[in-house]
Amino acid sequence: MARCIFITGTDTEVGKTYVTQSLLKQLNQHCKANGYKPVAADAKDFGEGLRNQDALSLLNNSALANPYELVNPYCFEPPIAPHIAAADIGVTIETEKLNDCLQQVQRDVDIVLIEGAGGWLLPLSETELMSDWVTVHNFEVILIVGVKLGCLNHSLLTVQSILSQGLKLNAWVANCLSPRDEVMNRNITYLEQQIAAPCLAQIEFNSNHTGEAELLLNETQLKRLLKSN
Repeated sequence: MARCIFITGTDTEVGKTYVTQSLLKQLNQHCKANGYKPVAADAKDFGEGLRNQDALSLLNNSALANPYELVNPYCFEPPIAPHIAAADIGVTIETEKLNDCLQQVQRDVDIVLIEGAGGWLLPLSETELMSDWVTVHNFEVILIVGVKLGCLNHSLLTVQSILSQGLKLNAWVANCLSPRDEVMNRNITYLEQQIAAPCLAQIEFNSNHTGEAELLLNETQLKRLLKSN
């Protein structure tokens, strides 16, 4: 069964999709990697049902052309918390369905990158969090830090929660959400000192991160991702 790595962020809109599709593109030069987006909101109907742009980006950079419904089993139209969007239309987000779809996405590949929605403690329902699902499966985690005012608190709280659940933080990525300045450099340096996991990459501000995936890892960084526990 393919190895799974869960990609989360310190908040929404911090570059999870950009990093995930970038990693998929580069990993697929060395092995077979698929993307998986269990839950997504802010979707549009292009004639074939609701489609989320982030999930489409993962599908377009995956090794195998799985049906959209497998790659993104829960897709909601309004740009709101998925559990609220689900409740508004009488849908329950069931982890059994997430598991079944993931098992199919894992077939015939080496790695699956699972992109979360929002931040680490995203609710799936009134009683369950996305992090609970990750913990049940003991997935490794990569954290995307949106480097901005407040990111130190957001980052350390997220790391603390990940580790407290007994999970392995594989790496983290610093994504500058505005043009880099000296304060950003000092924030990144502080996080490098405080987070035991390595910083996989530092991404400069780019208002067009919706475009072609450009994040490139060196050989050592790639080996870390390809190496099993």
